[in-house]
Amino acid sequence: MSDDLIDRLRLVRSPGIGPITFRQLIARFGNAAAALAAVPDLARRGGGRAPSLFSRSDAEREIARVEALGARYVTLGQGLYPQLLARMDDAPPLLMAKGELRLLERTAVAIVGARNASAAACRFARGLAHGLGQQGAVVVSGLARGIDSAAHDGALDSGTIGVVAGGIDVFYPPENKERQEALFERGLVLAEMPPATEPRARHFPYRNRIIAGIGLGTVVVEAAPRSGSLITARLAAEAGREVMAVPGSPLDPRAQGCNQLIRDGATLVQSAADVMEAVRPFEGRVESAPTPFEAQPAGEPELDESAAREVEQLLGPSAVPVDEIIRLSGISSGAVQMALLELDLAGRLDRHAGGKVSLRSAP
Repeated sequence: MSDDLIDRLRLVRSPGIGPITFRQLIARFGNAAAALAAVPDLARRGGGRAPSLFSRSDAEREIARVEALGARYVTLGQGLYPQLLARMDDAPPLLMAKGELRLLERTAVAIVGARNASAAACRFARGLAHGLGQQGAVVVSGLARGIDSAAHDGALDSGTIGVVAGGIDVFYPPENKERQEALFERGLVLAEMPPATEPRARHFPYRNRIIAGIGLGTVVVEAAPRSGSLITARLAAEAGREVMAVPGSPLDPRAQGCNQLIRDGATLVQSAADVMEAVRPFEGRVESAPTPFEAQPAGEPELDESAAREVEQLLGPSAVPVDEIIRLSGISSGAVQMALLELDLAGRLDRHAGGKVSLRSAP
């Protein structure tokens, strides 16, 4: 096992270091080893205590466990890591993958929907997934009951990726054990959480962002208002991907989410051809994807105490865009990001969707 993978895993598993902080640490210090060495001092400068870093021995044990399961790590910015997913600010720094890794190189479309879906919707999702496979697309879904299961079944012969909310060795729901094992053999399963992690409610939004981020677009087949499928659709829209929905009867509560999406501007689709027509304009964006880690520009001034205090004074309990902090402070972007990084590692900053930040209230 490589030292770089061990160091990356130590960063990822350390408390208080999320995907955005990880990305900024690597951009600032060049590699995970240098970032690990810098974290304690950065946290102290931000007004907090040095976090308890994930140990090397624990990282080595996790890596050995992943290898024993027949899986491997896919790392942000390296190798087969999905290019479109890498464009998201909160892209997972590490993913565990088991199955056919070459599926990550193909055009992907997500299909999501209700767990308690109607028989007609499941049949439609299965046929839609099969049709997308015939047109060369990989179908991505979340290995849940209902629409997810139907989508995986329809695309199993052509290529499908299941993203799980728990560990890659955990079968949830239990009745999908055979289906997940089939994806190990004939498709691909991805997990962000460590092995043996039982999925909890807080894990599913993290899983949903991977489903939304890995493909050119997301199709919602059947979904109630305020469902997890609509969260996935929102995340896809925020990432600049195509959001599509299959219309349903206004008399069926399970169709209300899809009809609402269409009313709000989602593309109405009724066939695989409709889906491919909708996502085709997005295909060229993969080639223009930026590198995941943007290094600090040469000559960027170091952060001094007065600048750090000014940035902190502009923050409060309400979330504000980082760009607004840069504009109001008159301080360089790199220096502002460094001040925010220090506060983050000190446990004093909350990061929000849309590049917003707020100062965390004292406990």
